[in-house]
Amino acid sequence: MDAVRLLNVSRYALAQSGAVLDVVAEAWQAQALAQAIGGHLAATGPPELRGEARGLSEAGARGCAVLDHPGTRRAGVRAVQLSDVPDAATALTSLGALLGDVAMALVSVACATDDEGLYWQCMEAIDAADESGDRVRGMLRRLTLRHQERSPEAVRDSTGPP
Repeated sequence: MDAVRLLNVSRYALAQSGAVLDVVAEAWQAQALAQAIGGHLAATGPPELRGEARGLSEAGARGCAVLDHPGTRRAGVRAVQLSDVPDAATALTSLGALLGDVAMALVSVACATDDEGLYWQCMEAIDAADESGDRVRGMLRRLTLRHQERSPEAVRDSTGPP
């Protein structure tokens, strides 16, 4: 399945999550998607993104590791359905939005829980989502710079008036 489509499914699933375990499970799914998309872009994406994409994959893996709560994987790993990332910029923009939503949802869970273990897992998962989001923003900046360098307007602007 296309990355953007998977990300939309995940955003919808997170929005529909009412129970604490569902929110935690969707946060885990989002980090698994970050890991998968990062891995895919590291292997097949634009050369200038590959290093940062490996970092995204590693950050996603760490995000999955901190969310060790019952029920996080009960629906199956959505990220295994990833088949392609045809438009890196759109996929990264969607992933960044999902990670932001995940962080907000985890803040809500952390504030509402009396379980100290769950609280600290949420705090670590929020940090992991922020780290993944930082990687995504860095990759988007690289894509923007690449696009500006290749656009005819950038060439014209650098050579002066026509």
